[in-house]
This record gives sequence, structure tokens and C-alpha cells, in this order.
Amino acid sequence: MFQVLKTCGNARRGVFTCPHGTVQTPVFMNVGTQAAIKGGLSAWDLRQIGCQVELSNTYHLHVRPGDRLIHDLGGLHRFMTWDGPILTDSGGFQVFSLAELRKIREEGVHFASHVDGRKIFMGPEESMQIQSNLGSDIAMAFDECVENPSPYDYVKASCERTARWLIRCKAELDRLNRLPDAVNPGQVLFGINQGGTYRDLRVWHMKEIAQLDLAGYAIGGLAVGEPTEVMYDLIEAVEPWMPKDRPRYLMGVGTPSNIIEGVARGVDFFDCVMPARNARHAKLFTWDGAINLKNAKYERDSGPIDPQCDCPVCRRYSRAYLRHLFKAEEMLAMRLAVLHNLYFYNQLMAKIRQALDEDRFAQFRSEYSERLARKI
Repeated sequence: MFQVLKTCGNARRGVFTCPHGTVQTPVFMNVGTQAAIKGGLSAWDLRQIGCQVELSNTYHLHVRPGDRLIHDLGGLHRFMTWDGPILTDSGGFQVFSLAELRKIREEGVHFASHVDGRKIFMGPEESMQIQSNLGSDIAMAFDECVENPSPYDYVKASCERTARWLIRCKAELDRLNRLPDAVNPGQVLFGINQGGTYRDLRVWHMKEIAQLDLAGYAIGGLAVGEPTEVMYDLIEAVEPWMPKDRPRYLMGVGTPSNIIEGVARGVDFFDCVMPARNARHAKLFTWDGAINLKNAKYERDSGPIDPQCDCPVCRRYSRAYLRHLFKAEEMLAMRLAVLHNLYFYNQLMAKIRQALDEDRFAQFRSEYSERLARKI
């Protein structure tokens, strides 16, 4: 299912194959939390801007419209008319970030819906059942996301529980894939490494879950407030213990610079709400750094968002026009801005893959890692 084609230091160029297609890695997954990209983009739009993998959220789709409904309508691919690969995250992060009242037990978590307050229970089996109903290609394991920083003893107990939950996730998904009404019997499971900001717990947990021979492994619980260098140090600590022949996924990361640095440390998959969220607030990425289109200096600027970009927006519209749309609070402003930012991210990954193919990733990293972190 995953083949490493070549390496450049720790950076890897690979191919991941799943029931709904082949993914060239490193890859950025475009986040459609509720089976839609916030900002008015459709599945057709995703194809036009180079998206390879769409990511949706287990918790949100369970709350509404309901995973059983999606199952009965043929699964998430048919529901949102996206025929490419889909990854669904487990709902763990949302349970721990959105639910104000929750009780964590060995069997799972009892909590109240953030939408209507109804009581919900979710454990490893329930998360797998929801994701099986959705029919995604990659199901993420149910885990506990702890706050950074948290006390060492609590994080240790949480890691141990998450490891036990992963065993249950694997057994349940294996069972579900054998059912005659499985939407996607080729659905695979990725485990998630946790451990807060403690290097020894991160390494211990990675060693434990690597023994389960899963289709892929993620690093979770980072990019949630800890210093960037701490995140990089933890990736470096965990990477040697991640199976070399399986994809590595850094969850919820991040900026263009974070992605380049993550690739340099051996990561293959990325996702983040940042490009779409920033776009909806007129903060756009360019190959010289980020700009804020609401700034007065763009009022009469007839140039494109980025002269180096050939996205549908940059080919047609000016900075002045887009600034006007934002000032007038037109919905079109968000749609065009999100189109640009997601196109930029998908192009960033294409350029990273090309640099790896041509044995010049080190030069690409040197040229762009700091440049793309600038604010113009």
C-alpha cells in the first residue's frame, strides 16, 4: 500500500495506494470537516486545485447529519461526490476540545454534544463503527488528546490507555471490514502517537504501537501551543521508531514552513485548517510570504494575489477587487481566497515532490522555509 521511492536525508518521496486512488507523497490533505470545505468549495473545485486527499471529521458527521444516514446513502464519497481518497479523523480531538463536560473511562468517553447537548458515548469501537459507516479510505484510531503542558503522570496514564484503545480499534475495524454491508471493506487504520511534550513517553508509545503492524502512523497532540522547536524536537525523537515502510502523518500541521520542516524530518502526510481559515480572513499565502488583503495599500493594486501563482483566482482577479469583496462582505471573497490558499498548499507539495525527485530538496528547503514564514 505504501512505497518509498527515494529519500533525501530523512525526507521521503513515496506513493500510497488505497481503494479510491493513488496518492503521491508528501501530501497535504484538504480539510472538509463536515464533508465540505469552509468557504464554498465543492468536490469539483478540489479536483481543479490539485487536491489528492480530502479529510472529514468523525465527530461532526456523527452529530449531523448522522453516520448511519451517510451509510444508507452509499457512504461519504457518494454523499459529497468526491471520488478520491478520504481520511476521517477519529473524533478524539473534538471530544476533548469541544465537550465541556466529559468523563473519561477505560471503555471510552461520555460527553455532551456541542450542538444540542445530547449525551453521547464514544470509545474505540464506536469511533470505528462511525468511520466504517462513512466508508473513508483511512480511519484514524480513537485517542485521548491531552493539553500541553499536562502533568507527567497523567500523560503517562493517558498514553497507556490510548495504546490499549488502539488494540481495540484494530480488532473492531477488522470485524467491520468483514461485514457484508461494509461501505468500504478496504478501509485501513492509522495509529496515533501521543505523549504530550515528554520525549520518553513519545518514544515509548511509538515503540508500543509500531508492534501492531498498522497501515500508517500519525503523530498527534502537537501544534497546539507548544513552541515550534519543541514540536520539531519531538518529531525527531519519534521518527527513528516509526516503521520505515509505512506513511507518517503529522496531524494538524501547519504553516508552509512547518510542512517543509516536517518533510525534512521524515513526514509524509499533513493536514491543517490554516489555509482555509486564514483565507476567510483575507490572509493569503504567496511565494514571498503571507499578505493581508484588507491592508489599505492593496486598495488600488491591479496585480494578482501572487504574480508567481497560476491558480484560477490569480489568473483572473486583482488584489484590489478581492479587497473590495472583503470590505463589502461579499461571500465571493471567501470562496476566491480559499481557492487560492488551497491551490498554493497543493502546489507547495507538488514543488516539494519535484525537488525530491530531482535531488534538490535541501536547496528548496534553504530557499523557501524561512521565506514562506514571512509576513509582507
